[in-house]
Amino acid sequence: MATTSDSSASFEETDTRKDEMHSTIEAWIDELVGDVDAAQASDEFQEWLDVQSRFHDYSHRNTLLIKLQCPEATKVAGFNTWLNEFDRHVQEGEQAIWIWAPIITKQCPECENSPSYHEDSDCEYDETPPEEWSKGLVGFKPAAVFDVSQTEGEPLPELETEATGDAEDLVPALTEAADELGVTVRIVDADEWDHGDAKGVCKQRDIHDFTPIVEAKARTNQADLAVTLIHEFAHALLHFDVDDEAERSKREVEAEAVAYIVGRYCGLETSGSAFYLAAWQDDEPESIQDRFGRISSTAEEIIDVIDG
Repeated sequence: MATTSDSSASFEETDTRKDEMHSTIEAWIDELVGDVDAAQASDEFQEWLDVQSRFHDYSHRNTLLIKLQCPEATKVAGFNTWLNEFDRHVQEGEQAIWIWAPIITKQCPECENSPSYHEDSDCEYDETPPEEWSKGLVGFKPAAVFDVSQTEGEPLPELETEATGDAEDLVPALTEAADELGVTVRIVDADEWDHGDAKGVCKQRDIHDFTPIVEAKARTNQADLAVTLIHEFAHALLHFDVDDEAERSKREVEAEAVAYIVGRYCGLETSGSAFYLAAWQDDEPESIQDRFGRISSTAEEIIDVIDG
């Protein structure tokens, strides 16, 4: 996969700045599309994708139960699933996270009860014997799951998406630029971070104040922190008034493409964005180019504020 080291740019000529910036960003988007293609085809990504496919997609109710019991949970599975699927075992003394598991069994076509409950009910259905009934959902039962942090064993594959480079001056510049962009910024210590494995979030202050608040998890890698801030700034500028889950992957693609461009403009190594986008991309990588106008204008706005 191509890298973006030594690829910073400078648009100092006032009369040609906008045109130069626009054409350079367009070329960078073309390179990003190629990098995402390469990332999706890589063995590293395919191994990561295979592991992700083995994790169950929990219902909204169970997701809430998991977060209430273990706010820092990122990947959860049952005891036997961890052992048999991932070659990891739950550490001694760990407390289970309790969720509701569906009970799937043969059910009466009329009262929809399982055979045992059907026998004790007032239902008189007897057209077909229970052994010929179709299976269906008859109820729920408590089930224990555990987060990956409660297990040990074979490591899970990770995608290297962190940005690198010299960003000691960029992080302060971004926090100062927040006011002009209409965003409030908070960098939160790791031990106070309560957003799981997310590096950053964009949210509103409260139900009465719609000012976007960007929170980023503090870390040693200032380049990665800077790119996270840019990513969340893009959400604040592009998506703050959008509340459509179906659009989530497209919003992530736009925000990360903006972060890639601005980070690259500032001389950071942002090639890890290709893996990030490969993990989110529902459509073909070329769809990034379909949203070029939104990505480009937002990146240019952030660059102008930083430079100013």
